[in-house]
Amino acid sequence: MADGNDGGSVLGVNPPGDGAVVGSSDPAVDVGEAADEVTVLESGTELERTIGLRGGLAIGIGTMVGAGIFVFPGLAAGQAGPAAALSFALGAVIALLVALPTSELATAMPKSGGAYYFISRGMGSAFGAVVGIGLWLGLVFASAFYLVGFAQYAIAVLAELGAASMVADLPLVATLGVGFGLALTALSMFGTENATKLQNGIVSLLLGILLVFLVYGSLDTLGLFGRQTVPEEFMPFGTLSIFTTAALVFTSYLGFAQVATVAGEITKPGRNLPLAMVGSVVVVGVLYVVTILVSTGAFGSARLASFGETAIVEVARSYLGFPGAVAILLAGLLATVSSANASILSSSRALYALSRDALVPPQLARINLKYGTPHVALALVGGPTVVLVAVGRTEVLAEVASFLHLVTYGLICVALVALRRSDPAWYDPSFRVPGYPVVPVLGAVASFSLVAFMQPLSQAVGVVVALAALAWYFVYARDVRLKGVSSDA
Repeated sequence: MADGNDGGSVLGVNPPGDGAVVGSSDPAVDVGEAADEVTVLESGTELERTIGLRGGLAIGIGTMVGAGIFVFPGLAAGQAGPAAALSFALGAVIALLVALPTSELATAMPKSGGAYYFISRGMGSAFGAVVGIGLWLGLVFASAFYLVGFAQYAIAVLAELGAASMVADLPLVATLGVGFGLALTALSMFGTENATKLQNGIVSLLLGILLVFLVYGSLDTLGLFGRQTVPEEFMPFGTLSIFTTAALVFTSYLGFAQVATVAGEITKPGRNLPLAMVGSVVVVGVLYVVTILVSTGAFGSARLASFGETAIVEVARSYLGFPGAVAILLAGLLATVSSANASILSSSRALYALSRDALVPPQLARINLKYGTPHVALALVGGPTVVLVAVGRTEVLAEVASFLHLVTYGLICVALVALRRSDPAWYDPSFRVPGYPVVPVLGAVASFSLVAFMQPLSQAVGVVVALAALAWYFVYARDVRLKGVSSDA
């Protein structure tokens, strides 16, 4: 119904009450059938479908390619040496084990909200509240991490141009990160199509730059141009370092699930959702492994680690000189903006889905009538994001995001098994996981196990977020019963 005060509307949301049931027992009725152009509610149109396969791949690749290539190589090499390539490969395998179950769930329930929606329908509203709030905040932490990375690359560009001294007295990381965070939030408010056009353009240019760099670097590393690689033991820090490093860099693989979060806006979801999720993991996983091998071949792990977050810039300089360094600096700016843009968009859709199901106040599901976007949810993503950017602590931001997502990914696999076993009448995915039930069981075990290799601080913050979300559920929405399950899990 329209709200004349703010130009928004609340779609299909009622405040929770005693024994409240949100929607019918069939998700296709409550949240809409998977039409190619729109997602239709009982009460009208939810969100216009404007994101095609290219847009879905752009969200997945654009989100993942940022940190993995432009922030983590130096940090990962310092922890695992050249074997960091195995850490990235392990992360890709875990991501694929989760991407396949996510693809099945998304084709059965192609709605905005992604992992939250799947888990709430497969395991009940209590799990849904914890995962939905965790997904919202996890993406907020990730967005802040990417924006801080963007600011660091912008400062490196100024230093390369000899202009850093002109702004030396300004808090550039906070200023640039906050400024671009506000700009990206505003862009998403003016329509999903605007945000995805930016995403498509950025990713296309970014992949072009990376392709030139990695092809040349790979050939040089193989000795085709007469250069000798730095001799080094492949696994200097032992086997355990591969797993601890995989836990650190898993933030790099968050993008495939972002595609499911905006599933309600993807055209032809039965085809495009699985292709976008699996395809983005494969493409980016190959890029990560090649990047680590090329980087450690150029300098060796110890020296590469000394370059910190912008180590890849020095790798490009060593292979291609000053033009290579400038090109990678530009690519780093594009990658971090791309990652932040995709995360802000996806985080707002998770919050929108929570509100639509009455697990948070219904005002958060307001849709701007002019642009068709959840502007209140976007504000509640952009606001906390810029606060975290101003605070800093990039490593903590990345690790907390990884923790919250790994827990969610494990529960996605559990939700798939629960839905397959209960076999509700409405569950009819157009894609089914090959190798069921082995694949989802391995995905769940791998996701939960990787959490054990994270730092205690990250684990503590993640547990606090989960407990706070559970407390919110019992205080505000314990009587909400979501469709697809007979009772709370």
